Amino acid sequence: MTSAPRPLLRVAVFCGSAFGSDPAFRSEAAALGKAIANAGLGLVYGGACRGLMGAVADAALAAGAEVIGVLPEALSGREIAHTGLTSLELVSTMHERKARIHELSGAILALPGGYGTLDELLEAITWAQIGLHAKPCILINTLNYWNPLLAFIDAAIDAGFIEARNRALVRVAANAAEAVEMAIAYA
Repeated sequence: MTSAPRPLLRVAVFCGSAFGSDPAFRSEAAALGKAIANAGLGLVYGGACRGLMGAVADAALAAGAEVIGVLPEALSGREIAHTGLTSLELVSTMHERKARIHELSGAILALPGGYGTLDELLEAITWAQIGLHAKPCILINTLNYWNPLLAFIDAAIDAGFIEARNRALVRVAANAAEAVEMAIAYA
């Protein structure tokens, strides 16, 4: 007996706790939050009120979406916890945070960000590569932010460190609306 595909209920968003140097980054984060809500989806993210993280959460909340934050206890005392979420879950470690975000979501979307965003994104792609999940990993390429990472992936393929077939594990969307459409279509 086969079961019907599970509908996409929530998407994970990895992104920066800073706004970045161009207002387009903040605008795209707000557009993503709104697009998630308009699609009838929920948002799962890192639980902070700052930067792109706060912008995507605030926009999703304003548009009526369920928003779940997952924040390590060590960060909650630094006044970065978003106190207006549908739910804020405190976990002990960053590893638990990532595992819980994956558990609650059916797709991975990434806006621009720094080390933390890159860590979360690459771990999600690695997990897909080794078969721990089959969720789409979608980069929202605002102002071509992700082009250097995509060039690195292509160089790693050319050098024989990533199998060419695994290039498809990384999907690229031009904007928030396209990313949400891709996530829904994949589910």
